Amino acid sequence: MNYPATDAEIAPSGHWSVLSRAEVARLLDRGHSGLYPLFRSCCLAVLASGSDVDDGRELLRRYSGFDVAVVQHASGVQISLTGAPAQAFVDGVLIEGIREHLFSVLRDIVYAADEILDHPRFDLSTRAGTTDAVFNILRNANALVPLEAPNLVVCWGGHSISRQEYEYSKLIGYELGLRGLDICTGCGPGAMKGPMKGAAIAHSKQRRRNGRYVGISEPGIIAAEAPNPITNKLVILPDIEKRLEAFVRLGHGIIVLPGGAGTMEEILYLLGILLHPDNRDIELPLIFTGPADAADYFARIDRLIGQTLGETAQARYRIITGDPVAVAREMTAGLERVRRQRDATGDSYRFNWRLTIERDFQQPFVPTHQSMAALSLYPGPTHVLAANLRRALSGIVAGNVKEQGQREIERHGPFELHGEPKLVGALDELLGYFAAHNRMKLPGSHYQPCYRLVAKTGAGG
Repeated sequence: MNYPATDAEIAPSGHWSVLSRAEVARLLDRGHSGLYPLFRSCCLAVLASGSDVDDGRELLRRYSGFDVAVVQHASGVQISLTGAPAQAFVDGVLIEGIREHLFSVLRDIVYAADEILDHPRFDLSTRAGTTDAVFNILRNANALVPLEAPNLVVCWGGHSISRQEYEYSKLIGYELGLRGLDICTGCGPGAMKGPMKGAAIAHSKQRRRNGRYVGISEPGIIAAEAPNPITNKLVILPDIEKRLEAFVRLGHGIIVLPGGAGTMEEILYLLGILLHPDNRDIELPLIFTGPADAADYFARIDRLIGQTLGETAQARYRIITGDPVAVAREMTAGLERVRRQRDATGDSYRFNWRLTIERDFQQPFVPTHQSMAALSLYPGPTHVLAANLRRALSGIVAGNVKEQGQREIERHGPFELHGEPKLVGALDELLGYFAAHNRMKLPGSHYQPCYRLVAKTGAGG
């Protein structure tokens, strides 16, 4: 099949600081320590926004001639594109939102490499150092803006959802937008696009000109969840753990829509944090919602949470199906409680500093056959189990859609996860349900499991 491509040189809109020669050289370095492969794949994903591909390697195959370079001009930095997806252009002119996203990729990759990951100022082996790094990445991206009151709602959900679920996600965004609330998602398609689209319509009706549609991504997943065109503030964090921390530090309330393994990973991450004793009294409204026929989906998730993390975890969220108005009203009331608490404690509206996040939830997890098999999926302290379950789901997501994880599976076969029989059985049931309902890949594509669950008695296997 032919995939039309075009060449172009793109200048940033508005002000853009020049890059140093060293920064440009590192961006274009195609060696092992260079940033070029990362920069190229993220730029291609942005340019292919809206395509039917959730596989970065397939995207690179379709546009094998794609190349990107950074060019210094007297007026500032420009991006030179060769063999770029033609769908990103209208009559030869790059769509403005895509232009912004391209320079967001450039900004975040350079900043993370030079000012965060390789900078002695940030000790990423500590809780405080990691949180400070997340804060600085968000601040550098101008994602921390003055707010009159907490109003940013994070919406989590899958990129592989039914049309009915997508339409419902738009209704959720619409009702939130009518109440003056802004939206933050993983910025991809499906349940990440719907709330933004609904809120944009509602903001227009309310003549709200400064609506925020914040998209938070990370390099390993951006090809599978390329930024949707509604996103007007894109931020790329260096890894999934910092991406998840950015969501819970930046957002004031969280809504979970139907999804698959990635959505379940996000749920486990958040519940694991909320179960920490230091976070017992922190206001962070959490609602699970979907159309009326999603009641069974959420009942299965609720059952797994009860079987693994217990009733205390179940008490941290509400399940509301088939009623977007009730969801919006419940969230609005929850955000008022957030406002009162932050006023009382002097905490910032822009960034939730008071939330305690243990190292188990910050330490980057690299899914390999060894690291996946070493996870202890046995009953014990809830925060430890939640962290390991989150890592297990993260590995499955990597095997499904991330290039590094896919290569691991191709070389060595499915990941193996070992755990207590009842717990493994409950997890297997939920993942099987996801697969049967096309929640692991885009609808219509065949799903080959990238994992194998092994039941073993005795803690530690």
